Amino acid sequence: MQEIDLLVTPRHLVPVEPANLVVEQAAIAIDQGRIVAILPRSEAATAYAPREHLDLPDHVVLPGLVNAHTHAAMSLLRGLADDLPLMDWLQQHIWPAEGAHVSRQFCTDGVQLAMAEMIRSGTTCFNDMYFFPDVTAAEVDKAGMAAAVGLIVLDFPTAWAADAETYIHKGREVHDQLKGHPRIRTLFAPHAPYTVSDAPLRKLRIFANELGIGVHMHVHETAGEVAMAVDADGRRPWQRLRELDMLGPDFVAVHMTQLNADEIIEAGEHRISVAHCPESNLKLASGFCPVSALLKAGVNVALGTDGAASNNDLDLLGEMRTAALLAKAVANDAQALPAAQALHAATLGGAKALGMETDIGSLVPGKRADFIAIDLSAASTQPVYNVLSQVVYAASRDQVTHSYVNGRALMRERRLMTLDEPAILAHAAEWRRRIRP
Repeated sequence: MQEIDLLVTPRHLVPVEPANLVVEQAAIAIDQGRIVAILPRSEAATAYAPREHLDLPDHVVLPGLVNAHTHAAMSLLRGLADDLPLMDWLQQHIWPAEGAHVSRQFCTDGVQLAMAEMIRSGTTCFNDMYFFPDVTAAEVDKAGMAAAVGLIVLDFPTAWAADAETYIHKGREVHDQLKGHPRIRTLFAPHAPYTVSDAPLRKLRIFANELGIGVHMHVHETAGEVAMAVDADGRRPWQRLRELDMLGPDFVAVHMTQLNADEIIEAGEHRISVAHCPESNLKLASGFCPVSALLKAGVNVALGTDGAASNNDLDLLGEMRTAALLAKAVANDAQALPAAQALHAATLGGAKALGMETDIGSLVPGKRADFIAIDLSAASTQPVYNVLSQVVYAASRDQVTHSYVNGRALMRERRLMTLDEPAILAHAAEWRRRIRP
């Protein structure tokens, strides 16, 4: 018998690859952080001698969820300014609060709070866009999560940098520091077309090509953003980005609620990824991402929560359900985003958007052992006719019991293993007193 670190035996296994597959009474053999084999439980009993056995008789095990767009530290601004349109929310409330309070300590405490919520919600990897990306990376490393850390770029000064040139320089330094990290990669993160001018974008495209990293950007989030761009120089932001050669397989466009038919076709031709954030878009009344049309055009669609300041949670299970329901209504088609496709967007679609699909996003031999377990024994998820339907349409984040990254438990039996939750909550309470005395 081969000695291994961990053997997991769930009631149901959803590997995501191949699509629509649910395996009953399977076993997952894990060693040195990787999946060694997936096989019938009866065969595993004679093939492997695990140092630890995790038996999950009422659970479904699936890949850890990948949050393809968030602003983790903004968890400390949750509920600060609600029920407002995007530009009012951003310019009159969020940017002033950030100007007054964002610091290295703010980002440390905010990222820890976000990770606690995400791990409890089944997210094991997230794609971040915020200030002090070096702080985010350090906290992710300590907590054992996986992440794509956005190297943010803006034209105007913040606590992180004074101008676009400095943002880019500091971002490259962070990239160099993280090179080769097994769980953390970097993407350039120019904030949006209306906050980053042409010259920095040209430089970012050159550097992205040289370094082999992607670009992560808010694009066509609202009708007002598009109208403002057209008024300025007669071009829609998408056209400007295309002319700057920003679009390609390494480009992650966030939101994309304002698209015409030609832009949808071009998105498929350029093989971009779209990070769809349905709940934030709904709350800010930003519009509807045409998910069904994008999928038909060949676009890789991933799911993101956006930041907790505009969502107001980091619950990707809930986001998956909202995305599936909203896509049906927008396309007037009950089959527009079926459960399996919604789960793909929250797992392998997100991994592909971040260039991490060879390591995460599905449970297959050779990939990293990043997985979660959801207890389906609750009244809200019984009886189980279709496991995929129960996960997408009925399960809640409170039913996530285990979260593992690289074969290491980040949460076991609903208890966080790598984060000090009481201390995190105390820090959050202190920031609340500072920000809104």
